[in-house]
Amino acid sequence: MHSDDLPPDPKTPSRRWRVIPALVLLAVALVGAVWFRDALSFEMLARHRAGLLALRDANYALSVVLFVLAYALLVAFSLPGATVATLTGGFLFGLFPGVFFNLMAASLGAMALFIAVRAGFGEGLAQRIEAQGGRVVRLREALARNEWEVLFLMRVTPVVPFFVANLLPALLNISFLKFAVTTVLGIVPGALVLTSVGSGLGEVFEAGGVPDLAVFLRPEVAGPVLGLVALGVMPMVVRAWRDRGKG
Repeated sequence: MHSDDLPPDPKTPSRRWRVIPALVLLAVALVGAVWFRDALSFEMLARHRAGLLALRDANYALSVVLFVLAYALLVAFSLPGATVATLTGGFLFGLFPGVFFNLMAASLGAMALFIAVRAGFGEGLAQRIEAQGGRVVRLREALARNEWEVLFLMRVTPVVPFFVANLLPALLNISFLKFAVTTVLGIVPGALVLTSVGSGLGEVFEAGGVPDLAVFLRPEVAGPVLGLVALGVMPMVVRAWRDRGKG
């Protein structure tokens, strides 16, 4: 039987359609990186603070929905301004419940991006990695042994940009459950600090100053974060030591 006589693969059209959402997100991210590079800034928040407060006071529930939706879309499309968005959550809603709104929006946006990218590219890329073999497969297997710890560390430490921490697990076909849990838990420390800074922006605006993001370097903030990093690294070290002993 010739290849032309074979029935078409029913999965092929669906795979092509699944790529479209991921391509749209990536295209908007590229355009947004240029067009919105300076739009979502602290200066923008300072200019529009009166209007934002008026909307909050006029309709609190609507302002929460609009904020969470806008923040989630910003993260899903990997647009610049996540830090300003988190500060805005603290400025509008205070430390509590502002931090919950920030965590909800950032988590939903990250999960939406993860689902779109993995559906479009993750499974196919994972299959190509397996077919390629060699060092790439060994690296993937090493990651598989420490997925929880690596994913958590990517969130807690500021070394990996937020959008990269959303894309890499999707491209490597990581479990959605692991991604979701480590995302929600891992961004809590940073969200707490930035929301706290945002809750005090009223005084900063009155003084004509800018928010002090060097707060992350203060011992009372850096100490607990480093402790979380140590807790994340310790299981990997113990596991590597045991594997070495078995070898």
